Amino acid sequence: MTSQIQVPPGASRSGGQDLRWMLTRLVEEVPGVLSVAVVSADGLPLLSSEPPGDPAGSGRRRRSLTGPLGAAADLATVVSGLGSLTNGAAALMDGGQVRQTLVAMAEGSLLVMSISDGSLLGVYTDPEADMGVVTYHMALFVGRAGHLLTPELRAELRQATPRPR
Repeated sequence: MTSQIQVPPGASRSGGQDLRWMLTRLVEEVPGVLSVAVVSADGLPLLSSEPPGDPAGSGRRRRSLTGPLGAAADLATVVSGLGSLTNGAAALMDGGQVRQTLVAMAEGSLLVMSISDGSLLGVYTDPEADMGVVTYHMALFVGRAGHLLTPELRAELRQATPRPR
């Protein structure tokens, strides 16, 4: 599976390149991962992958969401909203910090995991993906990304992210 990883054009080449490399590995090396988004604590997309049109050569195209910025931005929007919803629910229930969220659907799963700085990692998978393997690799990404997402890099990624008109 080949995905197009999107780092905004004006983003830093050191931290941004490291995050791009890590995201590329997550998408291309973890079976069943279709699309990934990293969203800032304030809900802005920082980094994302475009989902492939035909998952694993199945002969069928996935219905793609087409919001103002495309499928990658749609995933980032859903991840941000889900993060807010689960954090609100945790606060109401005195449940402490949300570590991860899973939404299992007939045609795939959405997993969201917190990164140390308040950012979120969202992964959309095909329905046959092994959730244990996916969450293991997400946890590795989160552990490494937390060190790379400095305030300077987040600011650069936010500034370079296209905005809807």
